[in-house]
Amino acid sequence: MDSGASYVNAGYLTPSHIIPMAQPGMISMGLKYMFNASSPFYMKPRWDIDFFKWALAFKKSSTTAHVDKAIPVIKELNILSRELFMDIKASKDLGDFHLERKGLLMVYQTNKERDHELMVAERAKFLGLDVKELDVQALKRIEPKVEFNAKGAIHYECDAHSTPNLFMERMKAYLIEQGVSILKGQEVVAIDPGKHAIVKTSDAEYKAEAIVLAAGSWSSKLTKKLGLKMLLEAGKGYNINSHQETGITMPAILMEAKMAVTPMRSYTRFAGTMEFSGINHHIRKERVNAIANGAESFYRGLKITAAEKEGAQCGLRPVSPDGLPYVGKISRSQNIIIATGHAMMGWSLGPVTGKIVSDLLSDSTPIMDVSPFCPERKF
Repeated sequence: MDSGASYVNAGYLTPSHIIPMAQPGMISMGLKYMFNASSPFYMKPRWDIDFFKWALAFKKSSTTAHVDKAIPVIKELNILSRELFMDIKASKDLGDFHLERKGLLMVYQTNKERDHELMVAERAKFLGLDVKELDVQALKRIEPKVEFNAKGAIHYECDAHSTPNLFMERMKAYLIEQGVSILKGQEVVAIDPGKHAIVKTSDAEYKAEAIVLAAGSWSSKLTKKLGLKMLLEAGKGYNINSHQETGITMPAILMEAKMAVTPMRSYTRFAGTMEFSGINHHIRKERVNAIANGAESFYRGLKITAAEKEGAQCGLRPVSPDGLPYVGKISRSQNIIIATGHAMMGWSLGPVTGKIVSDLLSDSTPIMDVSPFCPERKF
């Protein structure tokens, strides 16, 4: 069975997510939670020079000025990508995959979280996004089969959601039908740039007119082979799939629990946490339990079973220090394009990243200004 962040994420298309992860207060939160392995934002203490460099760059990027500069860029990326998702669905090239535009609920239990999200909502409204505030009664009307333990919600009507693994299966089948070769079990050991770049793997050698390096959290390991030290860390996220009849029909962020809930095709997914512990797929039970407890604290009567928790999965999101992706050509070789670093918005930004890469490959003017995403930018 295929796995990884592309299969196990929350499936959100998120124009509402306009604030980059690198923002004031995040370093303090990371230090606060560093020794609590069940916390929503966990940095495992470890001696790793690359991680120290990334953390320093993250700290430098966590400013109000950076957030203000990044917000319109992230919003434009997300809007373009959402429309491209809709175009893919309308084309029917991938069949009738699951994609619904019902918006996203930011559900809160405390006035503190409500007030924080209302500030974000005001900025989103200013940027032209559709946002509404819902009290308890309005929340009940929009989600009638659910009994929330909450004071209300902010409804971002601009968002959508999907079932990622179904989309990925359809996408792979389509690519194979179109003649694309997918080679498994071959480790890339060297990349030689040139007029015809050469990729050497553990099994063979391939000559290419162009290379798109989109290896997720492993991308920086490959760029080192090109002499490019790109700051990138793996941010592990977890999910629990429940096949119970939950009554949940609306995707939601449970704010105090800092987790996501998505009604997918035939099951409900509970997902969350950001864990920086290097590249590994170790499932920490305390983090899985934290997701289950968070869900149960918001949905009255919900009980995540032991079997559902035992089946928890994880995926590694590639996280840049400033919350913006790396997408673009590199100075050493104009036939090598980097596409990675999307953090928690990788699923949402997949189509627009693909369009930018396509434009760059064909030497066309990209769909938007790509200078903020330069793979060689300094921090």
